[in-house]
Amino acid sequence: MIGPTADCKIINLTSQNNITHLNHKSIVPFEIKRIYYLYGVPENQERGAHAHKELLQVLIAAAGSFTVELDDGKNKKKFFLNSPSKGLLIVPGIWRNLTDFSFGSVALVLASEYYTETDYIRNYDEFLKYRQTNI
Repeated sequence: MIGPTADCKIINLTSQNNITHLNHKSIVPFEIKRIYYLYGVPENQERGAHAHKELLQVLIAAAGSFTVELDDGKNKKKFFLNSPSKGLLIVPGIWRNLTDFSFGSVALVLASEYYTETDYIRNYDEFLKYRQTNI
């Protein structure tokens, strides 16, 4: 089920002595099936520019900072991530774009599903049509 940007939120991760724990379902609200990270993104480049049909994600600024712009076709929200002890939960059906990467930033992504190309919507007009037919 796809949701509005209002369903996307910052979650506090369990941190102690500069270690963040991600292994408890009460922290990350789904079973983690895939983990990947973005690094070396030039400061003026953007990443993302897609949506997922089924996938839930938690984005974490493991190092540095970046901005996540979310769009549900009607409402837009921006989140500035700069702490490895906070994650941004993104629900299915949300267009996301990552911008404003600081030098040396690392975006850690926890995903609810294994990689499946058919889950991606990479064209914004197709995303808007998908939203209209799946709400």
